[in-house]
Amino acid sequence: MLLEKANLLVIDDEEIVRNSCTKILTEEGHVVRGAENGDQGLNVFKEFHPDLVLIDLKMPGKSGMEVLEELESADPDVVKIVITGYATVSSALDAMKRGAYDFIPKPFSPDELVLVVTRGLEKRRLLMEKKALLIGQEKIRRNMVSLVSHELRAPIAATVQYLEVILEGVAGEVSSEAEELIHRCDERLREMLELINKWINLAVFDPIKLAEHFEDVNLSEMALKSMELLKSSADKKKVRLSLEAQKNVPVIAGSKICLEEVFNNLIGNAIKYNRKKGRVAVKIYEQGNDVCFEVNDNGIGIEKENLPRIFDEFYRVDGRRTSPIQGSGLGLAIVKTMVDAHGGAISVDSRFGDGTSFKIRLPKVIHLEKGS
Repeated sequence: MLLEKANLLVIDDEEIVRNSCTKILTEEGHVVRGAENGDQGLNVFKEFHPDLVLIDLKMPGKSGMEVLEELESADPDVVKIVITGYATVSSALDAMKRGAYDFIPKPFSPDELVLVVTRGLEKRRLLMEKKALLIGQEKIRRNMVSLVSHELRAPIAATVQYLEVILEGVAGEVSSEAEELIHRCDERLREMLELINKWINLAVFDPIKLAEHFEDVNLSEMALKSMELLKSSADKKKVRLSLEAQKNVPVIAGSKICLEEVFNNLIGNAIKYNRKKGRVAVKIYEQGNDVCFEVNDNGIGIEKENLPRIFDEFYRVDGRRTSPIQGSGLGLAIVKTMVDAHGGAISVDSRFGDGTSFKIRLPKVIHLEKGS
């Protein structure tokens, strides 16, 4: 079923074309607005929110091609149809490569206009139905995650409480051998709860909502906070922590909570998979339009064949799966998800037996001077 009443915008410098299109399309039951140049058309677009836009490619001032590119950037789901003269059909084809759905050559008849607009509105309807379907599927997925997580967490949490009651001697005296076994069970169950919580956080993570709450973040301050938090873990393994931060490094726009998770995970891993009396060096510096931070260690490293998959969910390299070092296989997947949500990039360089280096690039915030 077509959009019976759609919002249509006609951007054309010829008044007769605008008036003709408005008359023909209004008679078809649509709401039509017109604009005589590109800048005016873009302003009308922002307040009118049309379903379909007709754009003349040849206009004084801002060209139709420039308008098309800005519309595509603002809302790629809006159907864009270019109006062109016979001599510029090649330009129309070029416009279609840049996001236009179709084109109509001048002069055109009312039937030709209605036909191309009808096709465009059918395209719009299919796009909206697909988007609604995806939203519905995402809602179902999140509800399922919530349901499953509750069903998984509740019995495990209850079991942990029962074990604590037993350890306190409420159910009678516990032998030293039994106490040791109960402590091990308690530890494994807590690890399982942590794994479930990490999986849930990853499954329901929404980068769009996250970006709505971005604020200025000083990575040097965040690194110091993370290193202070993890100092006791480093001291247990006699791992030396160091920070080398460039002076006056620009802030980045981000979520403090998410970036703390990134720092804690990378520095925590560098300590966990290090050798005794090893080192972990954190570096923060400006590079082009980015702020970079590195976490370097001289620990056990990662074999070359395992590097391509270390950011996959639940993946643990073979050398660690059977080791006494516990891990969920979700930490680095979460790190990459968080970095991607900030418009950044993460890379890793490692040699088995020689250590690992993670590098993250995040776009810096550029504050314009007044009057610039």
